[in-house]
Amino acid sequence: MKVDWERLARETAFEGRVVDVFRDTVRVRRDGDEREAVYDLVHHPGATAIVPLFEDGSVALLHQFRYAVGGEMWEIPAGTLEEGEEYLECARRELEEEIGHIAARWTELASIYTTPGFCDEMLRVFLAEGLSPGHLGPDPDEHLEVVRIPLDETLAWIEAGRIVDAKTIVGLLRTRDRLAADGRGIAGGGG
Repeated sequence: MKVDWERLARETAFEGRVVDVFRDTVRVRRDGDEREAVYDLVHHPGATAIVPLFEDGSVALLHQFRYAVGGEMWEIPAGTLEEGEEYLECARRELEEEIGHIAARWTELASIYTTPGFCDEMLRVFLAEGLSPGHLGPDPDEHLEVVRIPLDETLAWIEAGRIVDAKTIVGLLRTRDRLAADGRGIAGGGG
């Protein structure tokens, strides 16, 4: 199936601090059928998420308040790209701001659209290794606690439904797969 489309009109419904919302009128052509449709689009500048993997096999997770879901969630560190910022640069900044560490080695694990039904946010997930202390400095709107948990335990938390954040699930599962592909397996850990 090949879909051709063109945007006919765009109305700005909302301009926010992080996202803008547009109402687009679009002409869509598929298999000889042509229609006009209206789409609400949330524009997001993009983001990164990081799995900080320590030498002992533990990862840093954030237990943080998320207003949109009305409570706390377990998540890997993450953040929004600043204007003109590259994904890896954002990941480096967010790792240090949120858990107070810097990494010697970076591996891109995945690039995902977070919610493609209505949002254009592209999120890149990185594995950060060779961690050493840096400077902690969370943003004023972040209410979080940093906890180190063995990677194998986080995988059990996914299975049990304790971790429900999509980027965190993707990051932890891709880390497991990367370690297996590198012949490293999953070490227990703690701290």
